[in-house]
Amino acid sequence: MKQGLCLFDTPLGRCGIAWGERGLVGTQLPEVDERRTLARLRRRYPELQEALPPEPVSAAIDSILALLRGEPRDLREIVLDTAGLQAFALGVYELARAIPPGQTRTYGELATALGDPGAARAVGRALGANPFPIVVPCHRILGAGDWSGGFSAHGGVETKKKLLFIESGGRGQQELF
Repeated sequence: MKQGLCLFDTPLGRCGIAWGERGLVGTQLPEVDERRTLARLRRRYPELQEALPPEPVSAAIDSILALLRGEPRDLREIVLDTAGLQAFALGVYELARAIPPGQTRTYGELATALGDPGAARAVGRALGANPFPIVVPCHRILGAGDWSGGFSAHGGVETKKKLLFIESGGRGQQELF
């Protein structure tokens, strides 16, 4: 699979995706406008050029779109190129990917599952640096007591609420946190 990046339309706006020889290297949630989404993706991957996505990337886009249309999808089949990521972050991302759509966990629960109950803030930092939003569903991780926690995508917590709303089958946002 050659490398490249592209934008694609979703119910949230234009998202971005970048890929390399070993799988996806990153995804990008929509920014204020398409130009900024592309600019952010290019800043993260300056060596990549816009290209038509190869079949595995097209399949990943289709799965992401299905999830964002409210269809229950498990995106763990999407191959990620995790070269250069720290072992702790990889553990966090693996646990996050195992959370089914429409469900949530807390930062503390992930820290405990990693064998370090005091590492909730480190879990939050790893999720804040997540290069694969949606595919690694950092939006499914909440703070203690169903506090929303942060969200580094454009729109912050409101974007997190939208994603959880879609995945929860349209339950009212007030029910989410």
